[in-house]
Amino acid sequence: MALASLIVFVPIISHADVANTQETELADMSDPLAVYNRAGAGVTNNGINLKFGIEYATPDSNNQAMHVLEIKGIAGEALGWSDHDTRDDSIDSIRYRNFQLDKQKNRGTQIDMDWDFDSDMGSASYSFLQGTPKYGAFQFYPLAGAGFTVSDEKEDGIGIPGGFALVGVYTKVTLTDTIWLNYNPMYKAGVGGQLSDWSQLDHEITASYRLNPRQNVRFYANWDNETDFKKGDFKLEFNHQF
Repeated sequence: MALASLIVFVPIISHADVANTQETELADMSDPLAVYNRAGAGVTNNGINLKFGIEYATPDSNNQAMHVLEIKGIAGEALGWSDHDTRDDSIDSIRYRNFQLDKQKNRGTQIDMDWDFDSDMGSASYSFLQGTPKYGAFQFYPLAGAGFTVSDEKEDGIGIPGGFALVGVYTKVTLTDTIWLNYNPMYKAGVGGQLSDWSQLDHEITASYRLNPRQNVRFYANWDNETDFKKGDFKLEFNHQF
């Protein structure tokens, strides 16, 4: 209820106000490659999620870069509604990304690290994301990368169960000037160690509404090949660009 109130009372910037603050300098928030300062808050079936992005300077003027931090599953027992066995009021996981964009090639690279406190496992990966020309209402951003998993074995210390390769694509469908959809399938395959025979296909669907050039509301649905859609993760998120 508290977050719902937060979303309701966040001041919505009018189009006139935005125009007065040099609208041309704002990033396109529907572009997966966009780099900008941001903050977001989401209501999910596992609790509250928070997201922060901070742009920083690079030596090359053709490149942009940012740090992105996500904190997931806050107050899951009190505010979430999923039937997951691990739902509680502590933080479920954190994710950090260092993202860099080559504006001339329209290509992004990122270091992506996450840690799940419920399973005491995490991962780190490096990947490329390439923007392609638009095809009518569609635009595709293929992704490829590799990484490894990390686990806390308690008495035995930190272990590395194995590595993995991943391929996928971010798909953007522009319906109107204010509404767009995304479908982002990602396939991971284990390489070596305990992950030799492991694979997973992740699905993400989002529906987004642009309130104004600085703000939008997005609905997310996430599931995988071992999880039914209705048992997946769902999120309603508000985002603001600074």
